Amino acid sequence: MNKDKALEELFLAYKPKLNDSDAFMASLNRRLDAVEYIRQKQETTLRRYKMFMVVAFIVGIVSGAITVKYVLSMPADVPLMTFSIQTDFFLWLSKNIRLIFSTALALLMSIGVISIVGNIQDIMSMRIRVDGVAKKECA
Repeated sequence: MNKDKALEELFLAYKPKLNDSDAFMASLNRRLDAVEYIRQKQETTLRRYKMFMVVAFIVGIVSGAITVKYVLSMPADVPLMTFSIQTDFFLWLSKNIRLIFSTALALLMSIGVISIVGNIQDIMSMRIRVDGVAKKECA
């Protein structure tokens, strides 16, 4: 209890000197300019990430649509791949390549969607952090 009183008295006795020196104002302006520069760079980076995400999404949709159209336009009795070596494995592979290819395509598209959603969440969390830092600096 006595230590708390002593600490309280110590803090109450501290009276910092506040003056309007030009050096302090110049230093403060440099720091504020640096914070503003970093904020602008982060906003530019976020904008670039968003554009890359839109481009990747459009390219994924177009390539997925082309691939699905190609797979579905092929006749069912014509194999997608043929092998000159006739072993049991290659015969089974040529018979089931359409199913394997469709499954792999669905897996890749699922991974792509999950990656896009994860990147969007990262961008949103970065935006929240940047806005939070900017609000703290302004206050």
